[in-house]
Amino acid sequence: MGELIKLVNIGKVLEKQLNEIGIETLGDLEEIGSKEAWSSIKKIDESACYNRLCGLEGALQGIRWFNLSKEDKKNLKDFYLLNK
Repeated sequence: MGELIKLVNIGKVLEKQLNEIGIETLGDLEEIGSKEAWSSIKKIDESACYNRLCGLEGALQGIRWFNLSKEDKKNLKDFYLLNK
């Protein structure tokens, strides 16, 4: 287990996927952002869903994904629908 699994919303599978796309630390994730990280994961896993995108954003904000603001959820949903 690495550093990322210690973040909220990040389990073993998501940590492994993040590592596969070159994200090893919170700093790496902050630099690339949730949307770009999700897009890269989508290239290696077609099942990458809206909840995974929200999980990544929640990890960046340090909150459970379902506690994201309505504005953040709408922004992420719009992004997801354009890129799924």
